[in-house]
Amino acid sequence: MRHLSIILACILLYSCGDPVTKEDLTFLDGYWEIKQVKFPNGDTKTYEINATVDYIEVTGTKGYRKKVQPLIDGSFETSDDAEYFSISERDGSFFMVYKSAMADWEEEIKSIAETELRLVNEEQITYIYERFQPITLE
Repeated sequence: MRHLSIILACILLYSCGDPVTKEDLTFLDGYWEIKQVKFPNGDTKTYEINATVDYIEVTGTKGYRKKVQPLIDGSFETSDDAEYFSISERDGSFFMVYKSAMADWEEEIKSIAETELRLVNEEQITYIYERFQPITLE
């Protein structure tokens, strides 16, 4: 019974987290590395090492996201491919809304801070990112 009480308390605390604010959106800019994906059925996939990271840049309510490959010298290799999005606010939540010739989709920004980003897509799959830290060789 004690374990059940602890689990319920954790769920309550997690669900009552601070909502994302407009000011928080400034944290989107930069390099993000996927760390974990949580599926609606409870399964998770953890990423220990990534060959690419996501670069996100936002100006006002418009932005883009692209995959980049970190290089040993601290620079990045990239292509001109990018996914453009707009940020939309609905019912107190913020969404990254993508529209392209291939597909339209959106991701809710569930939480964002300087070092962690959580996005949830329309299939209720949660993507957990950490701020990318380049490996430095001395």
